[in-house]
Amino acid sequence: MTALIIIIVIVVLVLLIVAGIYNGLVRTRVRADEAWSDITVQLKRRADLIPNLVESVKGYAAHEKEVFEAVTAARSNVINATAQGPKATAQAENQFEGALKSLFAVSENYPQLRATENFQQLQEELVDTEDKIQASRRFYNGAARDLNTKIQSFPSNILAGMFGFKEKEFFEVADQAAVEKPVDVKF
Repeated sequence: MTALIIIIVIVVLVLLIVAGIYNGLVRTRVRADEAWSDITVQLKRRADLIPNLVESVKGYAAHEKEVFEAVTAARSNVINATAQGPKATAQAENQFEGALKSLFAVSENYPQLRATENFQQLQEELVDTEDKIQASRRFYNGAARDLNTKIQSFPSNILAGMFGFKEKEFFEVADQAAVEKPVDVKF
């Protein structure tokens, strides 16, 4: 009789441990998915601000057509890339950041534009959004790190494999040198 009780207690303990590990994996995966969602929300917010910013600058710099087209194309690429995952989004982000640098370089040549309240407000909102995107990226990468660690660690790696948990890609800058390179704007 005591052997049966011991076996039952061991089975219950094993089931509790398995349930705890599984629930931990689920919580971590949901946290990573939520973090990715936060990134897409901030990218959408920024994409919504860009047309207003471009329109503000257009009135002053009508001859800078290529810059506006590049910003618009880069904006579309970012919106489309978010559905393709972190790697595609990071590549689109690099292109977009370069286009924004060009747009702000153009705006530097128009002091009356920089002085308008509308442009200043849009620029401040964009800077705020960029800060939020950076924070969202860090949060996502932290959540991805936690999930990947659990998926690779014993004994949760056994359950992760059994239940089909997949590692998350990190949101990384694809070409660090390209991001740090100053934008060359010629008039």
